[in-house]
Amino acid sequence: MSGYHGPSVSPLHAGFAGRCPRCGEGALYDGFLDVADGCTVCGLDYSGQDSGDGSAFFIIMIVGFVVVGMALAAEVMFAPPVWLHMVLWLPLSLILTLAMMRSAKGLLIALQYKYGIHIERDDAPS
Repeated sequence: MSGYHGPSVSPLHAGFAGRCPRCGEGALYDGFLDVADGCTVCGLDYSGQDSGDGSAFFIIMIVGFVVVGMALAAEVMFAPPVWLHMVLWLPLSLILTLAMMRSAKGLLIALQYKYGIHIERDDAPS
């Protein structure tokens, strides 16, 4: 937090909006899921911020719970053929996963920043 004296930003707000975890203004992403090099507003370096597979794990658990629950309910109530299950649940799984991925990754990166977790990279110059 060296040198920055702006207002504190909620990790929830910054993560879900895809904004800088320090100032809440600059973009966190440079593309769909590529983390930018740094904030264009406050200059925060994002090079040590990485959510790893954490966001994917949480999304798999959430989407899996929702889709499997709905598929089981549909099977018990209507007994549709297997092809209809695939037509319904595979696209829904993909849509929910893609819709949640940016927010989940942004939230984990914002929480890493809040709690001072900085990941060292092997490819960083010595």
